Order: sequence, then structure tokens, then C-alpha cells
Amino acid sequence: MSSSTLEAPAKSATLTSARILMIDDEAAIRESIETLLTLEGFTISLAPDGPTGLDLLARNEYDLLLLDLALPGESGIDLLPRIKELRPELPVIMITAYGTVGNVVDAIRAGAENFVQKPWDNEKLLADIRSAIGRHKAEEEVIQLKRTLKQRYNFDNIVGKSDLMLRLFDTVAQVAPSRSTILIQGESGTGKELIAKAIHANSPRRDKPFVPVNTGAVPSELLESTLFGHVKGAFTSAIASKKGLFEVANGGTLFLDEIGTMGMDMQAKILRVLQDRRFMHLGGTHEIQVDVRIVAATNVNLQQAVRDGRFREDLFYRLNVITLELPPLRSRREDIPLLAAHFLKFYAEENGTTERVLSPDALRILMDYEWPGNVRELENAMERGVVLSTERLIPAELLPAQLTGNTYSASILDHRPEASLFDLMEEIERRIIADRLERCHWNQTEAAEFFKIPLSTLNQKIKRLNVEIRKRPRD
Repeated sequence: MSSSTLEAPAKSATLTSARILMIDDEAAIRESIETLLTLEGFTISLAPDGPTGLDLLARNEYDLLLLDLALPGESGIDLLPRIKELRPELPVIMITAYGTVGNVVDAIRAGAENFVQKPWDNEKLLADIRSAIGRHKAEEEVIQLKRTLKQRYNFDNIVGKSDLMLRLFDTVAQVAPSRSTILIQGESGTGKELIAKAIHANSPRRDKPFVPVNTGAVPSELLESTLFGHVKGAFTSAIASKKGLFEVANGGTLFLDEIGTMGMDMQAKILRVLQDRRFMHLGGTHEIQVDVRIVAATNVNLQQAVRDGRFREDLFYRLNVITLELPPLRSRREDIPLLAAHFLKFYAEENGTTERVLSPDALRILMDYEWPGNVRELENAMERGVVLSTERLIPAELLPAQLTGNTYSASILDHRPEASLFDLMEEIERRIIADRLERCHWNQTEAAEFFKIPLSTLNQKIKRLNVEIRKRPRD
């Protein structure tokens, strides 16, 4: 890799070398915790009261705070708001001999990460400490990585520290200033539109429009008008002239997503625009010249499509000037904790709720899952966790069924014991279709391709089974 390649942010200290502060007024408790954590390799500072603890926090960086509930003067819960004002991101574990439900609720609402009751089990306490520090470091890495990417490349909302992604970032920054057509290849849900936006944002066209169009989501009979515009009277419903997206994107970037689904006739027209930078409105007689950079994306193998006669070879070579390959999420598992923390923070802010974190069991499930829906599927799972959770910690039980291994049939049999076999089969089919549509962000063309059925067949099933369509398609 060249010397200009983006380096990953320097990793924080390992979990066992993390720095921990404990605020507790009992000397015996402080000594016991100090002995336990020192043997495990942690660096620990001790404070007998709130003011001393706040002074240490103001002067030093820590990875975790262990806070006693019953302190002299201000209680631990009373102290928490001042701690959070001083160190908003610092995880706090409350320790007390008086663990009532009210205390737990108050502590969590005030921002505590967890609640441990005296006398504690050493192994469980150590597991809770490692888990809290691990989540804290992942959140710190997200912040540092996004800051580094923003300063170096102006990349927004792209998260990744794996070697695969860092090499991709470097390539994007290298090719963005050129005028070349770019083809982005990758499975559905890998973030092709985000990369296209990053290319535009780092190009001389950044102040001109970035216009995305999902060519697979636009009916073939409307796609020509959508891209090239039409004159009044060009077809029955053309009651007024309208610009196409090529004109809208003039001077900027046109992002043609799912270009592999485009029909052969439209492929020929796109090829002419790429060659001549000219086109005519549908029904028009005058040529229009535009200066548009094309970034295309596909989740299908275009070379195979050429061999199968489904994609024009000349168009493929026109598009394939510079090709970027987006890796699937299962190939960059080290990015999963960072992405999860990013989405949890985003959806907590969007829903006006306190920031959520994953339980150790939930994070382990994320790391072991194969992610057929890639980053989009992970984003959906994190949004679901934020919306359904009532506490700061998201348990594994709130993850989608496909992640945890819960089957459709078991759930249906439990809740509909009186249903006939026909009714049960319909319900399973309904859930499978709804689940796939959600993973595709309600892109019916993409779902039909996954099921290997015509789009018209899928539409019929959606209507017959009353599958609720909750969102508009997006990449």
C-alpha cells in the first residue's frame, strides 16, 4: 500500500490494560477491587468520595468508572449527572449493597451502564467490566475513524477499519477527482450508494447535483422518460414537458443503481449518451448536450450477463473503466462492532431516546451471523433494537428472528394452535416475503430476484397475502 494510504486509527489499549476509576467510601471494598483488577492487568485509581473522584476525572482519562451508590454527602446517583457532564461517553457501573428496583431504574436513567450488587461474583464483575470497556472502545473508534475519514476524504456515514475497506477508501479518493465512469459492484446492502456519494463529494463536481436513480425500481415503460425527459404530448399522460434526470444532473453525477436489470433497448440509449453526451427528450426532435459523470452500480455479475446475452458487451466496457468491489459484511467482521455502534447512536438520536448498547450475547450473535443482507440488514436490526428496547442495554432476545435462529413455524404454532395447515402455510409465506422485503428496504424488484420469481408474481402474492409495505425502496 502506498504511503498515501489511510491508516486505521491507532487502537486503544487492550481491554486488560484499560484504566478504571473506582469511587467508594469503604476502604476494604476499594482494596478488594484494586487487588482483583490489578491481577487482571487493569490500571486502577481509587477515590473515597465524590469530590476526589470528580477531581481525578477532570485530570485523567479513564475507560470505566465503578461508582458506589451510598457515598457520604452526594449519593452515586446524585453524582452521575456531574460525571456525565464531565465525561459524557464514560461507561459507569454502579455498585451497592442496597439494590432495589427503584435504585436500578434511577441509575440506568441517569446514565449508568450496569448495576452490580454487593457481595459480587468476581467472574461476573470482570465479565461486566470487559463488556462495558469493549463497547466504549468500539464507540470511540467509530468517532475517531469518522473524524479521520472526514478530515482526509470527506466521507460521510461510511464506517470501516478493516483492511478491505481502508484500501477501498484509498481507491475512492484516488479516482474521485477524475472524469472517468465508475462501476461499483457488490452484493445488495453493502452501501453502493454511499460510495457513489463519496466519489461525488471528493470530485470537482461536489457543488453540482448528485442524482441517484434505482433503475430496477422504475417500470421499464417509464424509465426512458425518467432519464431523458419528455415533451408535452409524447404519450397519453404527458400533459406537460418534463426534464429527465440527465438534465437534472448536468454538471454533476448521475448514479445509475441496479443497472444490470435494465432492458436491452434502454442499454443502447444509455450507451449513446456515454459516447456522445447527447440525447433527445422522448417525443422530441432536438438533441440536448450534457456534462454528466456516470457512476453505475450492480449486484449481478455483468460479465456473466454479457455471456448470457442479457447485457450489451459494448456498454459493459464503457461502464467498466474503473471498477470498485464492495466486500460483503461477512468478509469484514471486524467492522461489525463499529457499524453497530454507529447505527445505535444514529437511531437513538432519530427516535429521541437515550443511547443504546448491545449486551455481550447480542454482540456475539452479530459476530457469528453470515449477514446475507449485509450492512443494510445490520442497520435494520439495530433500528429494531433501539425501537423495541426499554432499557439502555439491548438483549439478544430483541434481535430479529433470523439472527437468533427462532423459526417462523415455531412462533406461529405457539400463537395460532387452532389454525389449519393451509392458514399456517400462508402465514409463513407472508412472513418470509415481509422479511425479505424489509431486508431489501421494500425494493420489490430486488426481492423478486432473490425469490427467483417474476415481479408480477411477487406483486400478486403481496396483494393476496396482505403484506404491508411500510417504506419506499432505497439503496
